[in-house]
Amino acid sequence: MTFSGVARPNNRPLPNQIPSQGADMRILVVEDQQDTRQVLTGLLRRWGYDVFPADSLKSGMDRLETEPPIDVILSDIGLPDGSGYALVSEARRRGKRVLAIALSGYAYPSDVRVAKLAGFDHHLSKPCDCHYLHTILQDRARWTT
Repeated sequence: MTFSGVARPNNRPLPNQIPSQGADMRILVVEDQQDTRQVLTGLLRRWGYDVFPADSLKSGMDRLETEPPIDVILSDIGLPDGSGYALVSEARRRGKRVLAIALSGYAYPSDVRVAKLAGFDHHLSKPCDCHYLHTILQDRARWTT
């Protein structure tokens, strides 16, 4: 038995098999749920990206300031000590030129609008469509090369 939302077309590679361009991009993953953070970090590293995981607003801000320049912020909205909105707003205020991707369970059109107003470039709802995430990252790689 096959369910329409579950079947994977044979010609579409699994997300962990997708080759990456621009893999020298540095991605900050801010997610308070350990399992989700580990899965995202592992997937992005398999794609060849340099990944910096953080579990809170404070650790995300610290990573933004102490690591080599970050190219992409992939952040949850609800964090234990603040929000992804605050993270991206502050990064923009500090002049950080990053691609900002919200990853959230909040997926109503109003949530997407608030994310855009906070400075996010994209809004992905959980569970994440890994193929779409990969497309966004590849578009960024082509734009910066």
